[in-house]
Amino acid sequence: MNKETFILITQRYQSWINEMEKTGCALHHQTNQEYDEDLPYGFHLKLVASFVTKYGYLVAGNEPDVLILYAAAYLHDSIEDARLSYNDVVKLLKKLNEKVLLPEGNIRTSVETFTPEIVYALTNEKGRTRAERANDRYYEGIRKTRFAPFVKMCDRMANIRYGTLFAGKSRMFDIYRKEHRHFIDAIGKGALTPVPREMEADLLQMLSEDTNAVKL
Repeated sequence: MNKETFILITQRYQSWINEMEKTGCALHHQTNQEYDEDLPYGFHLKLVASFVTKYGYLVAGNEPDVLILYAAAYLHDSIEDARLSYNDVVKLLKKLNEKVLLPEGNIRTSVETFTPEIVYALTNEKGRTRAERANDRYYEGIRKTRFAPFVKMCDRMANIRYGTLFAGKSRMFDIYRKEHRHFIDAIGKGALTPVPREMEADLLQMLSEDTNAVKL
């Protein structure tokens, strides 16, 4: 999809995307979850969605795909962190689509079918350590799920961008640097929908930046 078409679709469904943003942010607010201990979790969700805006045209093939990408960005942590189940995500999307009157048909069906699969795939495994929670089975599920590698990449880029913006708030930055090659291989090798090379190059550039911009 070319960038102009992607932008036109986002403009056409802006009210739906706005409602999706409000819904995702509210889910984490209701569970008192914060981002890095002192920011509303919605800060992170909006940052993830900003990378969908920047790169989504590289993977989306039609109108439903655009909405799926935004929905997955705003809901990607809803099972892992906001206490929702897979079926809760399905019901939430149906309710939202009725609220904003997303037309019945292929678009609505696609959003309600594929988004929960992405959210489920991006939910960490049970484990005591970071390695156990993001184990081989976890990454296999991402690779096998349409658009899950892309949304995971947006999530990683959002976390790293945060680390480059706020000095003293980048405790994970060095970990992301060390994990980089394994992460790219884990979400990319044999993936149903590979991560665009442009994103890989931009992520590598981000990891080379100094984390000395602004202190909170």
